[in-house]
Amino acid sequence: MEVDLIESDIPNQPGLVQHQRKRPTRPIDDAHPFDLDAYISSYTGRTAVDRLINITASCPSIAPQALKLAFTHLYLLRDSSLVSAAISAYEMVASSPEGQSLPPVADVVIVETGWIEKVANKNMAERTKLEVELKTYSNNMIKESIRMGHRDLGDYHRATGDYASALKHYTKSREFCSTSQHILDMCLSVLELVIEQRNYAHISSYICKAEGALDAAAANAGPAGSDNTTPVQSAPKKPGVEREQIQSKLNLAMALSHLGQGNYERAASSFLRLGPAEQLGDWIGKLVGPGDIAIYGTLCALASLSRSAIKAQLLGNSVFSVYIEQEPYIRDLIQAYMSSDFKTTLELLSRYSTRHYVDIHLGVHVNDITQHIRNTAIVLYFQPFETIRLERMAIAFGWTVDEVEKEVVTLIQNGKIQGRVDSQNKILKAKKPDHRAELFAYAMKTASDIQSTNRKLLLRMRLQQADLVVKNPKSNPRRDQAQGLEAAIAMGEMS
Repeated sequence: MEVDLIESDIPNQPGLVQHQRKRPTRPIDDAHPFDLDAYISSYTGRTAVDRLINITASCPSIAPQALKLAFTHLYLLRDSSLVSAAISAYEMVASSPEGQSLPPVADVVIVETGWIEKVANKNMAERTKLEVELKTYSNNMIKESIRMGHRDLGDYHRATGDYASALKHYTKSREFCSTSQHILDMCLSVLELVIEQRNYAHISSYICKAEGALDAAAANAGPAGSDNTTPVQSAPKKPGVEREQIQSKLNLAMALSHLGQGNYERAASSFLRLGPAEQLGDWIGKLVGPGDIAIYGTLCALASLSRSAIKAQLLGNSVFSVYIEQEPYIRDLIQAYMSSDFKTTLELLSRYSTRHYVDIHLGVHVNDITQHIRNTAIVLYFQPFETIRLERMAIAFGWTVDEVEKEVVTLIQNGKIQGRVDSQNKILKAKKPDHRAELFAYAMKTASDIQSTNRKLLLRMRLQQADLVVKNPKSNPRRDQAQGLEAAIAMGEMS
């Protein structure tokens, strides 16, 4: 059995673990608008609860509202441990200085202990049933039934929040896969699992396995699946369309993997290659929303790609523009950046920073991405100038002169700006090469090379005229023939 992840790789309750950590709170006001109801309407299931718990722990001003919505969604699930995770997140933010005025948990939500007991009994009964079925299949050595038994147990453990056991059964089912489609279904299930847990480092290995199975399934397209397979696992009626849908899901998984590991350039390329939202199927809402794709792809592109690449891959991408329609401010952000209106660009990043920070995938990278965009904006602004006053740059970026000087000095030290700062006069001067001096030096070197070559040619001509050149001896046909005959006789005697 090949198992790429071990149980310790995926925490059993990552939401609870992450929300126990202290984190900076995020403001929600006129300068930082955030519509919680509109935001959460794009998600369903576990991801909606995870995002609401994250918002509860990050935004004291809307923590009670987020907690109520979290309980509304988690009562539709089968993981009762989310109740304690949500309450812990609220208590953590209530203990912060910004959350001192928050009401106690009992005044915000009522924990239904009856629901917890009911869910626990129902989960226990279903688990017993599935384990008995799997044991029966294993005793009867029915390979296909064993595979589906492990698959069903993996789905059960995932629904109840036991991700280590879910991973164990998903990977165990691979031993009993008889077709490429079965392997592909297993890989997609594991990818959904690790994306939910933000375990980005292990995504790429299962993408490679899924792509191999996808190629094999496409080569053997045509056989129908068994009657017991789910709609996702049923054989495609149109292999080309099904292949595009699965490939879009794999591209999304790879993009999230690159984003999670801080490789923004590859993440941007992967997000910009995505197909329409329809091709992502149930992953839209279940894992991410269309607006998330627009935000992730645009911010990663602005942070890592050149202007020409942004123009070709982003502005000229009709498919990605549909995602951008979900977040209108993203289009304003792109237009401001491409028109060198960097003050507006940074204002938009600051205005919607709360929306970015509360995102479960993007939140930890907002500072790095914003700093990359700031640095690139400063470099692009200074490129046309040889000298410029820091006061003018401060006006262009909406900063103070001291802030501009600090940013510019850092970029000079990192080698991103070739220049020096006159701190007394507050002037930035570029260290540009003297092209006239370079041309003159090149001309002098070329003249010197030509002179040396001519002197060598003249010397050779003088030597030839004085008959001082040693020539190769002329060949003598009779002598060569005699030497060849002697050599042939010698070879004959040796043999």
